[in-house]
Amino acid sequence: VQLQAFGGGLVQAGGSLRLSCAASGRTFSCVAMGWFRQAPGKEREFVAAISWSGGIKYYANSVKGRFTISRDNAKNTVYLQMNSLKPEDTAVYYCAAKKTNYTRVVVTVAYDYDYWGQGTQVTVSS
Repeated sequence: VQLQAFGGGLVQAGGSLRLSCAASGRTFSCVAMGWFRQAPGKEREFVAAISWSGGIKYYANSVKGRFTISRDNAKNTVYLQMNSLKPEDTAVYYCAAKKTNYTRVVVTVAYDYDYWGQGTQVTVSS
């Protein structure tokens, strides 16, 4: 599975962005997906995860109620809708995929993922 994330950019506080992560490879529907972010000088942190079926979602407390993860298996794409953005959301955002045979698994730990995208920069100005 190859992943390519895009959709980042510069936005003012309170604004919105939608990130997309396009996957290639015939097994996209057999993976759980997640988004992580890494700010300068900080470790990579979990943002959101979604199960293979799309029915189970999990969010970091810092983004709960503001971000929404979704997926379209027909388009091999996972999305992260980010609303009410704050300057502390500034980071490089990465999508990740984990092979799984279970439809309801979500993965929140970075080292459990098998594949990573290249990252897309999100900058929120105050």
